[in-house]
Amino acid sequence: MVAVSYHGTVNVLQDVASAPGGPFDRPEWFALLADGGSEPLVVLASDGAETVALPLTDTGSRIEPLRNWYAFTWRQLGGTGASLLAAAARELRERGHRVTLWPVPDEDGSATRLARAFADAGWAVRTEPCDHNHVLPVEGRSFAEYWAARPGQMRTTLKRKAKKVSVEIHDHFDAEAWSAYETIYNESWKPEEGDPALLRKFAEAEGAAGRIRLGIARADGEAVAAQFWTVENGTAYIHKLAHRESAKPLSAGTTLSAALFERVIDVDRVDLVDFGTGNDAYKRDWMEVDRPRYRIDCLDPKQPRAWPALAKRLLARKPSAR
Repeated sequence: MVAVSYHGTVNVLQDVASAPGGPFDRPEWFALLADGGSEPLVVLASDGAETVALPLTDTGSRIEPLRNWYAFTWRQLGGTGASLLAAAARELRERGHRVTLWPVPDEDGSATRLARAFADAGWAVRTEPCDHNHVLPVEGRSFAEYWAARPGQMRTTLKRKAKKVSVEIHDHFDAEAWSAYETIYNESWKPEEGDPALLRKFAEAEGAAGRIRLGIARADGEAVAAQFWTVENGTAYIHKLAHRESAKPLSAGTTLSAALFERVIDVDRVDLVDFGTGNDAYKRDWMEVDRPRYRIDCLDPKQPRAWPALAKRLLARKPSAR
């Protein structure tokens, strides 16, 4: 017997037992999103022995993941039982005509399981790649061994420019260093920060837990590059990086990245470095594996509101006339 329930609070996620994951699988992450104004729609399916949780939100036009642009992934929490996932998916047909889930990984089987569960529950499901996730499997190498395999131009740049900047790496939240990061970001090529208050709260929490690796590069005493990483469960996550455009000739970003890679590989002994989402060309110089992230778009064919989107799908599949 499977019981499915809906909750408008993320507090229920505290009781959902999950295998060790990353920063975007923890109840504290979803609490940050809720505190920031997101309205949770948490679906729990339980058979008494196992519980599956889907942290979602209802936008009015469709049901989506409870997430924001800082998250590398979204997936189900708790168990992975097919009957529990299908029961949750079946109940969601009573709440909306469309459920769209992204960016879902599949190296752990999440995308496959979710797509199958929604299809078994009667949804018309389309799964397609929506983003890239560049990662580095360390495979027991030292930093020196890893660095020897980098492109020659990168190695030459570091050799020529490393002495022009000094590097500091904080493993706790440092308000002065964070202020330097924010100043650098505002003077970088990056777009306007999406939610700086939420990002700072996240960094403070990671610092309190000892997971933060906050790097600052300075030239002549001035902070010119900054990077925000975290480390947990054998993985280093690269969240944010920026450098002042005025300091671009110093290649401080390369020097700082190399220092952080050396720290997490040789000191933290991670098994994987995760560069988040995006397919920027420079990520391929540092990383070695490109993992897809998927969008799972589910439409209920029995609801008229879903028919226009279903019709567009069918038209897109038809070959164009010659």
